[in-house]
Amino acid sequence: MAPSNNTNTHSMLMGYLLWIFGFMGAHRFYYGKQVSGTIWFFTLGLFFVGWIVDLFLIPSMDKQADWRFTDGPINYSLAWIFLTFLGIFGVHRFYMGKIFTGLLYLFTGGLFLLGWLYDLYTLNEQITQENAQRRAW
Repeated sequence: MAPSNNTNTHSMLMGYLLWIFGFMGAHRFYYGKQVSGTIWFFTLGLFFVGWIVDLFLIPSMDKQADWRFTDGPINYSLAWIFLTFLGIFGVHRFYMGKIFTGLLYLFTGGLFLLGWLYDLYTLNEQITQENAQRRAW
């Protein structure tokens, strides 16, 4: 679902901070580029060459994410911080208002890390859907 206007859904500062760990694909996952994020993870940022090139590509990735995802009450950067550091406890799910799955993650270690991995690939789309639904109310 495309946003109705050009808003700033993702932070370029957050993109650059994640780029520090970008040889593991963190910034690419944040900007919704799961396939290349996975490649970066398994190849150490394409043997560090792609990681260095990404230093110059972050502004365009940020702009693409701003056009692709829907702005709203759920902040993408905050949700990604929660997923990254507290994801196995379900904090990002509580933040999005998904209480049941938040509790499930809390008591099962992010549903045995498989749920956390699923959220790594789908968090941007989940937030877009929640923001669109809340905007429709």
